Amino acid sequence: MSKDLHFSAATGIHQGDRASQQDRVHIFKNKREPKCLLVIVADGMGGASGGRKASDQVMHTAEQLFKSFNSTTDDARNLLEKIALEAHLVIGLTAVTAEQQPHSTFAAFLTTSTGECYWAHVGDSRIYHYNHATLIKRTSDHSYVQALVDCGELTEEKAQRHPKANILTRILGSKTPPTVDFHHVAKIKSGDCFVACSDGLWAYFSVQELGQILANLPPREATEFLIQSARTRSNKRGDNLSIAIVKYA
Repeated sequence: MSKDLHFSAATGIHQGDRASQQDRVHIFKNKREPKCLLVIVADGMGGASGGRKASDQVMHTAEQLFKSFNSTTDDARNLLEKIALEAHLVIGLTAVTAEQQPHSTFAAFLTTSTGECYWAHVGDSRIYHYNHATLIKRTSDHSYVQALVDCGELTEEKAQRHPKANILTRILGSKTPPTVDFHHVAKIKSGDCFVACSDGLWAYFSVQELGQILANLPPREATEFLIQSARTRSNKRGDNLSIAIVKYA
C-alpha cells in the first residue's frame, strides 16, 4: 500500500424487527501493523440463542487466530480459511451438545500492510469492492436463488423477492465442511471501498445505488444512512442487519 494512502472505517448494526440480534460485525485491528485489518460479518441462524452462539463463535475464532497474524510473513488466505473451518467445527459441536441447530454465514476481508486485500465467504453475507461509485466485484451468494440467477432462470431483482431467498446452499455449522470461496485484490488503490454486510442490508439496494452512497459519504455517515434507509424500506418486516465499510483515499 502506498505510504500516502489512508483509510477510514466504520461498522453499523441493527436488530431490525426481529426478536433478537443474531448478526455480528467487527473490525479487528492488528496491533503491530496499523494498516492490517480483519473485517468480518456473521449472520447467525437457528433460534434466538443458537444463531447468536454461532455468530459469536465466528468472532471468537477470528479474534484468537488473528492475534498472531503477520501480514508480511503469514498466508492471509490460509488464515481466512482456518477461521471459517474452525468456527464451522465448533458450531457443529455446539449443535450436538446443546441440541440446537446453530448456523452462521461468514464474510471476511483482510487488508495487509503491503496493500493487498484478501476475502473469503460462505453463505449469503456479501463483500463488495467499489472504486468510487463503480463496482469492481462482489461475492456470489451460496443460495438457492443465486443458483437460479446463474443459470438464467431469475433476474437479480426478482431473486431478492423470491419466497425461497433465505435457502442457503453453504453455511457454517452444516453436516459437512463448507467450501470457502476466495478472492484476492493485488493492490488497493485510491478510491477503493470494501464493504461486508448481511442480507438484511444488501437486499434493499441496487449495485448502482450502493455505489453512489459509498462514493459520496464517509464510512460512518454511509453506515448510518444505509441502515436508516433499509429500516424504512423494510416496512417493519426487517431482518437483523450489519455492515462494515473500509474506504481508501
